[in-house]
Amino acid sequence: MNCIEIETPLGAMLVAERKESLVGLWFLDQRHFPGQASAWSRRRSSLLAEAEAQVGDYLAGRRGTFDLPLGPPGTAFQQAAWQCLLEIPFGECRSYGEIAARLDEPGAARAVGGAIGRNPLTLIVPCHRVVGRNGALTGFAGGTDRKRWLLAMERGATLDAGARG
Repeated sequence: MNCIEIETPLGAMLVAERKESLVGLWFLDQRHFPGQASAWSRRRSSLLAEAEAQVGDYLAGRRGTFDLPLGPPGTAFQQAAWQCLLEIPFGECRSYGEIAARLDEPGAARAVGGAIGRNPLTLIVPCHRVVGRNGALTGFAGGTDRKRWLLAMERGATLDAGARG
């Protein structure tokens, strides 16, 4: 595993790759930050540099999606839940129940919440776009203040036509 630390307007983050795929992007103080990260190699690669550039563009409101090879480790259910997150359009939100229904598991909102909480690709796989049934800003491993900032940024961003893709 190889990683670098990057600075963002929301705090320091760690971005990690393995076998030419991104496997993680975490705030250093978020829940579920990998404890073994201190043992990972610290070497800038072209993939990590591109991830840093795309994260910077996203946080500046110049990019609505990411174009990076992803390979996060997770169970089949987690992978399916994270795939649903990738389908939520920039600036929009879905509820945990809507994600559960999309997975054909209408009673599994809590399980969806658990899978989303373990998303290792914060921002890239947009778990911040998932809210409670009534729109409440529930559960975000990076903290609700960051979630609020991200949603406000997305709602206020004016992207060029080509920047969404």
